Amino acid sequence: MANVIKLRRGLNINLAGKAKEESLPLDSSEAFLVSPDDFPGLTPKVVVREGEHVKAGSVLFVDKHCSEVGFASPVSGTVEAIVRGERRKILYLKIKADARQEYVDFGIKDVGALSGDEVKNHLLKSGLFGYINQLPYAVSTRPDTEPKAIFVSALRDMPLQGDFLFEVGDESRMKDFQTGLTALSKIAKVYLGIGSVQSGSVLSEMKDVEIYEFNGPCPAGNVGVQINHISPVNKGEVVWTVDPSSVIIFGRLFNTGQVDLRRLVAIAGSEMKRTGYVDALIGIPVETILKDNVKAERNVRIINGNPLTGRVVTGNAGLGAHTSEITAIPEGDDVNEFVGWIMPRFKTLSTSKSYFSWLMPGKEYVLDARIKGGKRHMIMSGEYDRVLPMDIYGEYLIKAIISGNIERQEELGIYEVSPEDFALAEFVDSSKLPLQKIVREGLDTLRKENA
Repeated sequence: MANVIKLRRGLNINLAGKAKEESLPLDSSEAFLVSPDDFPGLTPKVVVREGEHVKAGSVLFVDKHCSEVGFASPVSGTVEAIVRGERRKILYLKIKADARQEYVDFGIKDVGALSGDEVKNHLLKSGLFGYINQLPYAVSTRPDTEPKAIFVSALRDMPLQGDFLFEVGDESRMKDFQTGLTALSKIAKVYLGIGSVQSGSVLSEMKDVEIYEFNGPCPAGNVGVQINHISPVNKGEVVWTVDPSSVIIFGRLFNTGQVDLRRLVAIAGSEMKRTGYVDALIGIPVETILKDNVKAERNVRIINGNPLTGRVVTGNAGLGAHTSEITAIPEGDDVNEFVGWIMPRFKTLSTSKSYFSWLMPGKEYVLDARIKGGKRHMIMSGEYDRVLPMDIYGEYLIKAIISGNIERQEELGIYEVSPEDFALAEFVDSSKLPLQKIVREGLDTLRKENA
């Protein structure tokens, strides 16, 4: 029976355009775009050349500071281009896929007979180890870290996120998910977080894990929130976090002996003609996924991820390595409102009950990407605490990061947080501060200081 943790603080943002539980067609693609930016904390070093042929599972680039950690190609084909930006930063590798796919054979493994070190070495050899993140710093981890626990959150409750219960409903994916959890349990104790709506489902019957049920509003599904309530991270400690879709990929490796980077991705948002799910390979161009499916009546923002934590798609972009949904919302730059915010209205969400919309808690909203207000000095109003169900003082931590007071940051619990934990606080912030960016910069600075 799962342990139940009830959370009161948070906010559910009910956006129009949730993905229907049905499959959508997906055209094949010749080109795949693999971006090192999908792996935070990584300094990439490319180990292939333009014109070189690779197989699915071949290493494309490694971590410059830990060459053991490589990152596998999603397809077999020819490395067509290594695209760089300012200061020769690697933006993405473009691979032209073969008509007939070839895979590196890593061998089928019985995870029950493997040791923790053998599991770790197999993930390193196959170029999948980099899909494991860690706290502190919220970056891709390295093999020399010793985690006190591994956390997997199967609850996705950010706006327009895909339903993992639907994703894992396929029998083969369920088998791979269990295999992946068992493999990770060989390294350290695994905690699986589920939601109250998933209680009694197949997820509550997973083996080799300790299951916690989180009952409360968003961001109960954030793995950082779950860690804070189960096993908080103190200075000097490390925990690993793994996206549930990556657990499926790990299990697929052990069950088939191949690196198969397919994910079931939700297509959602008010500006989609059709919503649903596509079975897509990491790196497939977003424009291929969304072909003829985005409404053209207004300016639209395409997001690689959910509206709160995802990255805006600009130019060439492939499906992110940790992306569980592609969303489309109105940009809002073509909207002109008479009298502006002062008009009474029912179609706009307000967290402070400024509009009458608070009388309709179940209403779905079509929200655009406008900030709706200018940046101003930080107001100590307790806004963050209302939506941050963690045992930290969010506003004081943000002030410590802005001021560069590292000692104060440590006292206020920076080792326990990741940028996504502040996504809702950024949404409700009346000062319009880019809180996720601030937290990311603070974590990066702290990591350098402690190196």
